[in-house]
Amino acid sequence: MPFMLNYPATLPVRRTLIVLAAALMLSGCSSIKNLFSDKDEVKPTPLEDFTPVMAVDRQWSTSLGSGTDKHYLTLHPVVVDGVVYVAERGGKVGAFEQDTGRKLWSHDLKKTTITGGPGVGDGLVLVGTKNGEVVALDAASGNENWRTQLSSEVLAAPQAAQGVIVARSIDGRVIGLDVRSGSRLWIYDRDIPVLTLRGNGNPAIVRDRVLLGFDSGRLIALELQSGREVWSVEVAVATGRTDLQRMVDLDSELMVAGDTVYVASYQGQVAAISITDGSIEWTRDMSSYAGLAVDSRRVYVAATDGGVWALDRLTGASVWRTEALLNRELGAPAAIGGNVVVGDMEGYLHWLNGADGSFVARERLGKDPIFTAPIPLGDHLVAFTSGGRLASFRLN
Repeated sequence: MPFMLNYPATLPVRRTLIVLAAALMLSGCSSIKNLFSDKDEVKPTPLEDFTPVMAVDRQWSTSLGSGTDKHYLTLHPVVVDGVVYVAERGGKVGAFEQDTGRKLWSHDLKKTTITGGPGVGDGLVLVGTKNGEVVALDAASGNENWRTQLSSEVLAAPQAAQGVIVARSIDGRVIGLDVRSGSRLWIYDRDIPVLTLRGNGNPAIVRDRVLLGFDSGRLIALELQSGREVWSVEVAVATGRTDLQRMVDLDSELMVAGDTVYVASYQGQVAAISITDGSIEWTRDMSSYAGLAVDSRRVYVAATDGGVWALDRLTGASVWRTEALLNRELGAPAAIGGNVVVGDMEGYLHWLNGADGSFVARERLGKDPIFTAPIPLGDHLVAFTSGGRLASFRLN
């Protein structure tokens, strides 16, 4: 039967995929051809010329497979002890020297589609798969140690600490696994809304707790060893009459600084929350699916519309906002050296002054989008495109 879908005007095209799929399953439709008209398209803001304050030097560049293969996946590189670990959708996982980009090892998980990862901890590199598996590789050699079947697709990077791996599947389940064998230690289960954005935020392990954001708008703390719920807080309240209007997903990365965790929600709020007891320190009404970054003074938010905000870290008060990158489908930001860096849909990295939001520098990594946050490493950073290009930059 005919089916029409109304969706928020600020919802980027790449983020509609799971919304459309879920809606079509509910309606019984088999086609979405001509669902959007040309007048619905929002064009990205053209980039303005500026005089760079500092120069950007590309130290090295390499690639691994086809990246996310034009699927919206936040396959975020991880840097541990001078090694960059990265995964791509086609099944390849690799390790590279942080300083030179030299490949240390690569492993091809043949006939495996990677959808989450990598996570690194307790001597393992961990990835999640489309078929609902968690695969553990030896961090030193890349050899596969074991794989464990979960209940559904794994979009978040499994995390490991203190002998426990925490993985989550898209059906709302969080599972604790034994590091040595992959056997199940505990399970935590929550219902998920009818419609969600395609994605799950990575678990954040802080001391003896696991912090997780859910599609219902709640942030939850679990005991790492047992999976028991310690506290739960509602970060974003679903409002509106339709399921689309009520989407308040907490899909972006949680940022921890001291005893506070900072979280952003889609169509909800940005909040600072105490890790100790889940009490809310401050909130700001703001929508973000990409996420935020934190330094010693400010919280930087890549908003859904492409605006970039700087908020006071202690109060949440606005410091500045720039509209220079509106509708450019920004990735997650990173804070480095008093600046904030953010990638966009056309493969550009933008350095903005942390004090006032003015442009400091710009560099293009490639033509593919940059979904994931650049990784700050002292005076330089590592960035990864959806096409599989990995590179290191230094701002002089």
